[in-house]
Amino acid sequence: MAHSTQESATEATEAAPADRPEPVLDELDYLLITALQTSPRAEWQQIGKVLGVDASTAARRWNRLTEAGHAWLSCYTVAVGPAVPIVAFIEVDCAAGALHDVAAEIADDPHLITVDHVTGSRDLILTAAFPDQAALARYVGFRLDTLPGVAATRSQIATAVHAEGSRWRLDRLDPDGRSELTQGRPHPAPRRGLPSPDELDTRLCMLLAEDCRQPAARLAERTRVSASTVRRRLERMHREDALVYRCEVARYLSGWPVSVTMWGIAPPGETARIASQLIGLREMRLCASLSGPYNLLLTVWLRSVEDIATFEARLGARFPELTIADRAVTLWPLKLAGQILDPKGRHLRGVPVRFWEDPVAERAEGDLLERLRSGPGGGSRNMGHR
Repeated sequence: MAHSTQESATEATEAAPADRPEPVLDELDYLLITALQTSPRAEWQQIGKVLGVDASTAARRWNRLTEAGHAWLSCYTVAVGPAVPIVAFIEVDCAAGALHDVAAEIADDPHLITVDHVTGSRDLILTAAFPDQAALARYVGFRLDTLPGVAATRSQIATAVHAEGSRWRLDRLDPDGRSELTQGRPHPAPRRGLPSPDELDTRLCMLLAEDCRQPAARLAERTRVSASTVRRRLERMHREDALVYRCEVARYLSGWPVSVTMWGIAPPGETARIASQLIGLREMRLCASLSGPYNLLLTVWLRSVEDIATFEARLGARFPELTIADRAVTLWPLKLAGQILDPKGRHLRGVPVRFWEDPVAERAEGDLLERLRSGPGGGSRNMGHR
């Protein structure tokens, strides 16, 4: 009965004139978001049962949230194929007045998972996925460094990603509700890639990127295979943990409006142990080991800016061997998990995640290779071969 009252109140609020203050989310909204974080493809009937409302109410609530950009679902994969891709963190310094032009230029680069405008000694932090180190070198050298307005870039490779944002939850559901939504779901293996993907696997991934709640029957219709084949493929992808589902809420409505990236230094022999404990912290969104002088990168969501010092003090008390060497507060999360956001963190549109390809950069790399092959004289030398 309480949810029926909330539904009526929300309908009245949404019908109010446009100059009224933007409504905050109510408890049913937060429960709904948590349910979809827990089981993104669950049927509305099942979600409604867990929340104590009917299926149409759950679906209608979700449509309102997505239309307002307050919450959204996405799906992508960067782990298709026998090789595990590399994840890189790229810092970008921009010339004065060029930051927004640079951000707009790269926002649709499909392999950029996140683009954050931040405080501190860099302007943008990019999280990106590449098939190998050569692709990272090509992107930085022949794409980023050639853009007008880019003053400098610095890159680090994640040697391990211990936690990432798709695992984060609002945690509004009780244990029984979580159990109801996860019952019968296979326990995922470590994300190692989908072995031997074929054209159907690739097509399904692209369709799920458009709308990850499409039922198997609709996916079968669009791929022109049977629904049972689609279900088998999806079960395999879920078993291999090859698909990354994200149900996100605009940060200013989440209760955790401040995002902070921290660079830490831990003794090499202690890094794995520290990381295994860090990922259990409520605030932790991302934890990765890095290849550079700062060997740990953390992204945390906090209640307020004042909580930064408190959180660091807690880290220092629990992990005295961990030194936080630098930090940056996100001012504008321009892109999150392949989704373009406005300055308040509301959803605008999606960019399907896939590996980056750029003929211009590839030609420039080819020209450089030819120069390297030819040597300073400019001619091709056979090195004694006849």
